[in-house]
Amino acid sequence: MAENKQRTQGKKVAQTIVRISGRDIDGSFKVEKALMQIKGINNSMAHALSHAMKKSFNIDPEMEIGEMNEEQIKNMGSVISSPSKYGIPVYMLNNRKYVENGNNVHLVGSELMVASRQYITRDISARTWRGYRHQNHLKVRGQRERSTGRVGSTVGVTKKKEAPKKAPAAKK
Repeated sequence: MAENKQRTQGKKVAQTIVRISGRDIDGSFKVEKALMQIKGINNSMAHALSHAMKKSFNIDPEMEIGEMNEEQIKNMGSVISSPSKYGIPVYMLNNRKYVENGNNVHLVGSELMVASRQYITRDISARTWRGYRHQNHLKVRGQRERSTGRVGSTVGVTKKKEAPKKAPAAKK
């Protein structure tokens, strides 16, 4: 969980780097800002998680994560991995009715990237319109295509280069 690199603050010994949910985070960050460093957790989810940690494990949201002990960091990881157990509402989770098991889960880090790649692969193999758009590297969610997002080619008017004018030949 926590790295051995440590810095001293007066009498307290604080860790400079803390590993939470597969991500190395600077130990000087407060709990809420540290949570936002993890892929899959935005600021509203980080706020909700920090309050759930305070309620369940008495972890102060204003505390720097470098000052936490191993047990508090482990508790933080358990709240991140299963937020619905700690009172986070279902509408805040990023994978409701997850395809693999039908449960409401919140994916973070590498799990989130793997799941999104699987969703795209499933759409391509099912030959949906969305899969077609992914397969051909086109915009998927209805964005404008006429003027932006072209891969490799530009469309527009090109002017011909003017040939240099020849000087009139001198008469003899």
